[in-house]
Amino acid sequence: MIFRAVGFCTALALTGCSTLTPPDEQPSGELLVGRMSVQVAATDAEPAHSLSALFELSGTPQRGRLDMNTPLGSTVARARWGPEAVVLDTPQGQTRHATLEEMTRAVVGEALPVSALFDWLRGRPWPGAVSVSAMAPQPAGFSQLGWQVDLSRFDEARLVASRASAPAVTVRVKLDPP
Repeated sequence: MIFRAVGFCTALALTGCSTLTPPDEQPSGELLVGRMSVQVAATDAEPAHSLSALFELSGTPQRGRLDMNTPLGSTVARARWGPEAVVLDTPQGQTRHATLEEMTRAVVGEALPVSALFDWLRGRPWPGAVSVSAMAPQPAGFSQLGWQVDLSRFDEARLVASRASAPAVTVRVKLDPP
């Protein structure tokens, strides 16, 4: 698991001039662009690891695309999904996954709630699961799916989603202006 995450981070760092095939048709839906970092805490079995990348997320939880880019703008990973499968293209090749969560587990070592992220990045809970609004003294936001979504800096286009259960995971996002 850690080797996959290290491999992905290495690919991000070393493929500044490497590019994937041209993007296929852009899925319909709003395009969200920004920077994302994912930090996974150490456990007894695995050391801590993290990755950072520029991203472009488009489409919907049912059909969409996520491009991960280096700071120089080269695409080093592209995930495309639809009802039939999730396909991940990297400079190392193509892999297929049954779900978005399975794909993120393969890339970062932990499943991330990508379907919910579409709504979280818009500052609202995902309608597919129960959410609880944060109460003072917690930062503004809500909890959902075992994650605490901090919207206290959402007016600055910043969001932090964290999961406390082992291994703890923190996702930080800074969205670019539309």
